[in-house]
Amino acid sequence: MQPHERPSHTDRHAHLERPPTGTKAAAFYDFDGTIARTNLVHAYAFAARNQQGLWRSLGKTLRTLVEVPVFLAADQYSRKVFNDIFFQSYKGESIDRMRFFSERLFEDVIKPNIYPGAYELVAKSKSLGLRQVVVTGALDYTIEPLIRHLGIDDYVCNHLEFQHGYATGRLLPPVMAAATKASWIRTYAEKEGISLSDSYSYSDSMSDLPMLSIVGHPAAVNPDFRLRATARQHHWPILDLR
Repeated sequence: MQPHERPSHTDRHAHLERPPTGTKAAAFYDFDGTIARTNLVHAYAFAARNQQGLWRSLGKTLRTLVEVPVFLAADQYSRKVFNDIFFQSYKGESIDRMRFFSERLFEDVIKPNIYPGAYELVAKSKSLGLRQVVVTGALDYTIEPLIRHLGIDDYVCNHLEFQHGYATGRLLPPVMAAATKASWIRTYAEKEGISLSDSYSYSDSMSDLPMLSIVGHPAAVNPDFRLRATARQHHWPILDLR
């Protein structure tokens, strides 16, 4: 283990410091894989299982299982390509039905998979006066109950396009992924008077390198192989919230 890694329960908050007096700072969090062990496919699989009618549910569920390797390959290639392919799966979904099941999705899928260390990290960060902000590519209906549950101050997420109450399979711009997340954080910080050099950013994925790189205190959380290597190279904290 490298000396700058901080995966243990006892020292995973050691990287946090109270901002200088009079300075506004924030903690920016990715969601999937960072706060919880879920991902976009978990949320869609839940929607697939809860279609109107047994055969429709079964068909959607089987299709999801078949498409998982395609989603994984697309995500490895490009997050934009992944988004273009993945969100087509929502085409034809009713906005009313998605909203209706949002609380059940949270209680059954998301809440049980929130990392124990995420609660501790958010609580410690709050106690130091940092604004809590989630920046995620997850959909609004999947993320809003989590925001209330954790007491997050602000968030930005993705939104499906709907026509006549049904999803078209496209996302409304701006699409939260990779460099777009970093751009949103920079604009948000300027608007809110937040010092990015005194702020923190957390993610598990190399695709979020831009949002990690624009703050003074980036941290890799349960990172993938490439992000772990990058964190070691730059001497960033590596946190295990599991």
